[in-house]
Order: sequence, then C-alpha cells, then structure tokens
Amino acid sequence: MSSSSTRWRSDGVRIIRPGEFDSNIAQTPGLRRLAAVTNASTGATKLWAGTFTVDATAKTGPHHHGDLETVIYVLDGVARLRWGERLEFEAEASAGDFIYVPSYVPHQEINPSPDLQLKCVLARSGDGLVYNLDIEGVETPELVRWIDDLHK
Repeated sequence: MSSSSTRWRSDGVRIIRPGEFDSNIAQTPGLRRLAAVTNASTGATKLWAGTFTVDATAKTGPHHHGDLETVIYVLDGVARLRWGERLEFEAEASAGDFIYVPSYVPHQEINPSPDLQLKCVLARSGDGLVYNLDIEGVETPELVRWIDDLHK
C-alpha cells in the first residue's frame, strides 16, 4: 500500500453513527441538539453537522449562531420558524423542506403539532456556536410565504 493510500485510510471518509453523537454541546431551551460532524469527532475545520428535536407543542428559546450560516433539513414534522429582532416574521417548513438561516439572525423553532416530535438535520459553516437571547417576541408575527419569480 502506498503512503498516500495509508493516509487516506486514516484521514479519509468518516462514518458517525447515532451512538457516537455528542449531546454535551451548546443547547437552547426547548431544543435537543446532538453533534455528529465536529472538529473533535472528525477533524472537520469548516463545518459542523448534527440533529435536533423539538417536542410536540414546544418552542425553543430565541437564539442566533453568530457569523455562522445554518441549513436545516426537516426530517419529520412541521417546523414553524420565527425570526427578526422581535421574532416578528414567521414561516413553516414541512418534512422534506430545507431552511436557510443567515448569520446573526435571531430565530426560534416551534413545533405546532399536538402529538408529533419535530426532527431535523442541521449543518453550519463552522463549529456549533449558539447565542441564546433574552428577547420578547411580538404577539402576532407576520406570515412570510416564499414565492420565487416564476410562481408569483
């Protein structure tokens, strides 16, 4: 085996199984994060990935992720997102949808289901940073519907 092959054996693809996910990471009230791809678990230096769940009828505390961008994939359930300085905007995503959260955007995940847990996969552009916020949301947020230029 060449030295290049030997290196790829130890420094190549990594499989991280659910039993290896790390719960000892920054958390937000109402949300349970598990880290899978981290610098510690894989040596990743430019991204972070994991899962999160929100129990039925629960909502998370408001938070943001600093200068990191976040992508959320909804595996199961409905994710109601609120965002803005006072969480004044709202939209929903269902199983199969992706959600993009830009840097520094204050947001909150809500599970509107009376009986189903919300399950999501998330990836960030850096380590699993979270800043929990103490902000009061508006009583009635503005519903935002995303419509692209072709489907107005």
